[in-house]
Amino acid sequence: MRWWLALAFAGIAALTAVAVAQVFTARSEAAIRERSQELVAGAAVTAAASVPADATREQIRAQLETFAAARQMALFAFARDGTLITSERTRGVSVAALPELEALLATALDGRRAVESSSDGRLVTVALPMRRDNAAALIAVATRSDLEDAVGIVQDEIVSAAVWATAIGALVGLVVALLITRRLRRIAAAAAEIEQGRFDRSLAPRFHDELGGLAETIDRMREHLRVSFERLQNERDRFEQLLEQLQEGVIAVDGKLDVEFANTRARALLGTPLEPGERLPTEWADHEVKTALTALFEPDAEPVILRTRPETGQTYVVALLPPAGGASTGVLVLTDESEQDRRERAEREFVTNAAHELRTPLAAIASAVEVLQAGAKEDASDRDRFLGVVERQTQRLTRLAHALLTLARAQTGSEPVSVEPVAVSDLVRDVAEGSPNAHVRLGSPETTAEALAHPELLRQALENLVANAQKHAPEAEIVLRVLVHDNRVRIDVSDEGPGMTTTQARRAAERFYRADGGNGDGFGLGLPIVRESVAAMGGDLSIASSPGEGTTVSIVLPLVTAASAHP
Repeated sequence: MRWWLALAFAGIAALTAVAVAQVFTARSEAAIRERSQELVAGAAVTAAASVPADATREQIRAQLETFAAARQMALFAFARDGTLITSERTRGVSVAALPELEALLATALDGRRAVESSSDGRLVTVALPMRRDNAAALIAVATRSDLEDAVGIVQDEIVSAAVWATAIGALVGLVVALLITRRLRRIAAAAAEIEQGRFDRSLAPRFHDELGGLAETIDRMREHLRVSFERLQNERDRFEQLLEQLQEGVIAVDGKLDVEFANTRARALLGTPLEPGERLPTEWADHEVKTALTALFEPDAEPVILRTRPETGQTYVVALLPPAGGASTGVLVLTDESEQDRRERAEREFVTNAAHELRTPLAAIASAVEVLQAGAKEDASDRDRFLGVVERQTQRLTRLAHALLTLARAQTGSEPVSVEPVAVSDLVRDVAEGSPNAHVRLGSPETTAEALAHPELLRQALENLVANAQKHAPEAEIVLRVLVHDNRVRIDVSDEGPGMTTTQARRAAERFYRADGGNGDGFGLGLPIVRESVAAMGGDLSIASSPGEGTTVSIVLPLVTAASAHP
């Protein structure tokens, strides 16, 4: 800016100087020309007055030649009839070459004075009456070379003055431009800081001109923006605090799906830092959610609510909110409904498990009652035997109902399973002796080891394993063993039945799975219930089997040690 402003000042000064020079030169030339005419006219009057009234033509000629030589001018005298008295050429001027000679002579003979100048002002001609006896008119011609010299000097001075004016104008323009540029730079620097979000620089202008008014306006704007940004920042902080308190995960993303904001809950749900600027991970999302994410920033995108179940077993409800109001940020809201989904699934499983587990004791009780009603009640020994069956199955129903309720509460998360030291050998012996199958026996030495377990859940699990072995291998021997190793208690239920393939053994604990070639009895819930019961107690279930070599199902539970018994 300082350069073009300096050039503008220089140009203005130069134009002004040229205009002034033109006017001054014209006026100077006019003044010099007027003065020259006055001088020539005065000299002509003096020349005419120096001639006596009764002078002869010879005297007139001699007097005028003397005067012309002294004044360096040409003098031509004329008689009343217009006859030339003096020489036709004098001082290098020919009377015949004079412009407007006839008009000048006529004016002088008429008793009036006339003054003429050439176009360049160098030649001045004056015609005036003489009123002498032998001379009636006088024409004086003077060449004013000094006029040209004076005009040249004036023009040189004017050119010099114009050059100085231009230089001074450029210098003044540069100084003014530097001052204006400096003030503008301060204003620009303050505006740049405002653009970057810094509002601390105050302009405080010293001059209250137009630039000062601009600086004051920007300073007021800066203060208003500072207050507004502080208010917005406070509102944003409060909003982020609110988002941090939500139980839902909130993630803001841009059009490239780069994270702009994520609350703590979102990081916990997805198990990733979700730092601003990082790409939103989509490994947790299914195909439908990924498709909706891709369409989130399309012009006509609408809010979408989807449900997804990642491989981690969680259940998420995902609300996708497209940008609104000209914004460029989309929002994802993740709600973890895993607990609710687990409760609903546990409730469904409880009904199924209860129906499955209650079948056996209820069927035994119904059979015993049917036999008693058929006539066995008349025989004391039969009556006592079948009443004993009813009593044992009723006790089993009581234990089963308690175990199922405990398992249901554990699965829904409403109440954890309470474990306690359980004498495993005694419990295994009771299960073996209580089985109606004569092929069930103990296959391990007595041990006093105690496992951390829920007694009724563990008993129910073992009874289910024995019943499952009896169902698939009715004629095979079933052996129960208790082993202790590495602070763990393992209970094996082994049979010498037909066994299973690797695939069948891997899927045996799946709900409703029944291996091909089975007898078709049951619903495929026995081993799944055992698995859930053992998991609720903090244990592990494993199945080892080979075709033709039988099956061994193992329950592994924590061993009660001095540290665990007395924490």
